[in-house]
Amino acid sequence: MSKETLATPASAGGVETEAVSADYFASRQLKQGAAGWILLIGLGVAYVISGDYAGWNFGLAQGGWGGMFVATLLMATMYLCMCFSLAELSSMIPTAGGGYGFTRTAFGPWGGFLTGTAILIEYAIAPAAIACFIGAYCESLFGIGGWVVYLAFYVVFIGIHVLGAGEALKLMFVITAVAAIALGVFIVAMVPHFQLANLFDIPATEATGASTFLPFGYLGIWAALPYAIWFFLAVEGVPLAAEETKNPKRDLPRGLIGAMLVLLAFAGLILLVGPGGAGAQALMASGNPLVEALEKVYGGSTWMSQFVNLVGLAGLVASFFSIIYAYSRQIFALSRAGYLPRSLSLTNRNKAPVLALIVPGIIGFGLSLSGQGDLLILVAVFGATISYVLMMAAHITLRIRRPDMPRPYRTPGGVLTSSVALVLAAVALVAGFLVDPRVVIGAAVIYALFIAYFALYSRHHLVSGTPEEEFAAIQAAERSLR
Repeated sequence: MSKETLATPASAGGVETEAVSADYFASRQLKQGAAGWILLIGLGVAYVISGDYAGWNFGLAQGGWGGMFVATLLMATMYLCMCFSLAELSSMIPTAGGGYGFTRTAFGPWGGFLTGTAILIEYAIAPAAIACFIGAYCESLFGIGGWVVYLAFYVVFIGIHVLGAGEALKLMFVITAVAAIALGVFIVAMVPHFQLANLFDIPATEATGASTFLPFGYLGIWAALPYAIWFFLAVEGVPLAAEETKNPKRDLPRGLIGAMLVLLAFAGLILLVGPGGAGAQALMASGNPLVEALEKVYGGSTWMSQFVNLVGLAGLVASFFSIIYAYSRQIFALSRAGYLPRSLSLTNRNKAPVLALIVPGIIGFGLSLSGQGDLLILVAVFGATISYVLMMAAHITLRIRRPDMPRPYRTPGGVLTSSVALVLAAVALVAGFLVDPRVVIGAAVIYALFIAYFALYSRHHLVSGTPEEEFAAIQAAERSLR
């Protein structure tokens, strides 16, 4: 493979790029036209639907139902504003890098790397947390849990992704549809048992501002934010499918906003009828809260609880399955551009990035052995909220500095919308320290190691000619002509 070191402007942040042969890109191609906007809505819901089945309820232990309710309203606002903003960015810069591509355009290679690796932390850790919940559901259903279940799911679903994106996305869509039906069954089954008093059955503590509505006081709202995020975490991954989408400038905004509206409906209904039927206190530490809620209100195991348990496993699988897709595409884009080791972006004959699927899978499996799904959520949220701050800053920056860039979709409210999302993301970033500062500090150390790798090595070996770098080069050339 021929290489040629090229000089870059000082404004590029002290990075160096290398020209590569056509063979380099020929061995790093994704399958084109595999997804339309309906499939993208399914992908966005699939990323997140496991959060409806398990994980959100840990927020009840941090803020009570009232604290979790307020936290969910705040995070729903953040995600809705963010999805409107990302819809604009994805229509402008439709590449597999997603958030990395957006911030690369706005802030240069450093901004792209900081965002891309933050997203990578989110997507590499989230499947490990979901694997813990899958283990809890399998234990309930089949009496088998633990590392054997974690390993089996990683091996099987990474293997399916190796077969190619079209097959993987279609299977994911079917699994997600079944999981959504089970959520509907749960909601309908719980409505007759709803009692307002059940929402407030956690005793008030002596914390500042504590009440029946906020049993853990005002800080409980803040501590519940990471678990409110779990209702929506990873929906922002829809733009990662840009290079495999039929019409990305039209389909990505539709997919993002459509998925977010579906998730808003599910989050509101589940948070209301679950604790409202079974009681907040009964669900706040459960590994499979929907099943436990049904069993409590119906006096034991019924066909409904067994159905939701079985199909709830499908919901967890849908998110597990689709987030594996997301992290592989994020790694593919960063590796192809030289930010991460280039071997990670090699694709097989099915146009699947094999090492980008396997390497994070091995790491995620190791983390799942901790069995601490609630703490792994904190790590995923840490990476997510950093990326949200940077992506919203990119939206604001490009609106101000590059108002002339073509925008097939424009965010309602413009920079005001993205500013609201940015502020709320910054607040959520700090919230993890209220739950377990050791976990968040550990995540920050991992992030710092990524930054050190870029500062010391990869920024001197970036690849020219990738979609993200080419887009940035074109924009720089256009600016120089003005």
